[in-house]
Amino acid sequence: MKRWAELVGATTLLTRLPVGGLVATHPSAAACVWAYPVVGALVGGIGAAVLAIGLRLGLSQPVAAIWALAAIVLATGGLHEDGLADTADGFGGGRTVERKLAIMRDSRIGSYGALALGFSLALRLVALALSTHPAVALILAGVLGRGAMLLPLLLLRAARPDGLAATLETPSRTAIGAGLLIAAAASWFAPTAGLAALLAGLALTALARRQIGGYSGDVFGATEQLAECAALSIL
Repeated sequence: MKRWAELVGATTLLTRLPVGGLVATHPSAAACVWAYPVVGALVGGIGAAVLAIGLRLGLSQPVAAIWALAAIVLATGGLHEDGLADTADGFGGGRTVERKLAIMRDSRIGSYGALALGFSLALRLVALALSTHPAVALILAGVLGRGAMLLPLLLLRAARPDGLAATLETPSRTAIGAGLLIAAAASWFAPTAGLAALLAGLALTALARRQIGGYSGDVFGATEQLAECAALSIL
């Protein structure tokens, strides 16, 4: 029941799915991090189901892929896309760490954020449109993208003392390691895609260290998006 509660907690954090009522008590956010790749499989599965239904109804693969991505964004509330946009605006538009963090907290989107979102959506759409097994690609990319979110959590510290990321300051190495192991197991089906996601996650982690000295909630979202794009590019 503890693991179930942690899975529900991770799903509540990373999606808009109304699952919070499935457990009586909610564990800490830090305890739930191992389940991020499992939530990725769930979100990818939602997109895969919509894509399969679209193809069954006679839609072309590119059109079905658009509906699949729309379903994923709806399921997550655009959480990771928002993080990507804020990170791009902050890293690209700020000169100091304080200014970068302030921009990342601003709900308005700038040119860097808009461009990053456009590239992310376009790349994922084209990759799915050209994929031989797009439904499988969606699920695997979902797992690998959420698994990559654990890399900045493992290698960095929170860039500021408040905010969502600060609540994840002390997850156990066991919880992080379990999540990475789940993502690594998924990579068995597509090792090159797993490697691509790993490198993308490490690259964003290194960039975050240089830009703001640590991670933030937006950095997690940007890491997920970059890793997912890298995985889908291979898949």
